[in-house]
Amino acid sequence: HGTFGIPEFGTKFTRQMLDDTQPSRFADFVRISGFSHGTDVWIGNAADLIKEGTCTISEVIGTRDNIMTYLIYKGVPKKMSFKIMEIVRKGKAKKLLTEEHLQAMRENNVPEWYIDSCYKIKYMFPKAHAAAYDMSAIRLGWYKVHIPLAFYCAMFTVQPLGFDGALVMRGKKAVADYIADIEKRSQKNEASPKETQSLPVLQLVNEAYARGIRFLPVDLEKSTADEYVPENGKIRLPFASLAGLGENAAANIVSARDEEPFFSIEDLKTRAKLTSAVVDILRQNHVLDGVNETDQMTMQF
Repeated sequence: HGTFGIPEFGTKFTRQMLDDTQPSRFADFVRISGFSHGTDVWIGNAADLIKEGTCTISEVIGTRDNIMTYLIYKGVPKKMSFKIMEIVRKGKAKKLLTEEHLQAMRENNVPEWYIDSCYKIKYMFPKAHAAAYDMSAIRLGWYKVHIPLAFYCAMFTVQPLGFDGALVMRGKKAVADYIADIEKRSQKNEASPKETQSLPVLQLVNEAYARGIRFLPVDLEKSTADEYVPENGKIRLPFASLAGLGENAAANIVSARDEEPFFSIEDLKTRAKLTSAVVDILRQNHVLDGVNETDQMTMQF
């Protein structure tokens, strides 16, 4: 879909909406946001109408404003159009729509499927809110298309759970296989909440790989504490991307490194106040390859 990481359109639920509606205009995206934020607006309502070919996404009810403007366009008096909109958007159509309202709609050729749709709605999202959200989505989408490296770096940096740098460095197939495994186990309720929550960022990683973007491993001299940064067309992983290496340890490494380079693993451990467990994580991920164990010099005669 190309919408991983794009607000309003990146979830599995909204990606399915994109499949079902095939939007082609900004107004269509606004309606989709109305669907996703409303109650009984999409499922069992608009989704069925579009699927059955009864109407298109441009005709179906998406946001509360759609009702008023559509009824005015059809010839229903403005005051009554507003009243009907207020009744429907609060989910009170079954109780408060009167015979006068129904007669006015039918006399102005409002189709029966439209009236039936009004009866099903429980809550509707305002169009202005949907438009504001979608403007942000379109802006982010521009960066994703035209400046992908900056987009992915920013998205990975702000992800609350981050991802396992060791997994990512194993390549696209390893990431794709891990995603498939989590999705399979999720269907059986066997995946942990943390694994399920990691799916969105892993999908972004997989997508970045598919677009030809590669990742650079954590480097003792070049990595930041927690920011993913562009480097020669690739993305350099931060210290915090290593599983088990916390934010404090990552910040301590960078802070100590800024004072002066590390002369040995012993020096790193002392000045960055690292535990043996953190040092072991760095070793396992080859971050300390080529670094002396101690400051001591061995002299041979």
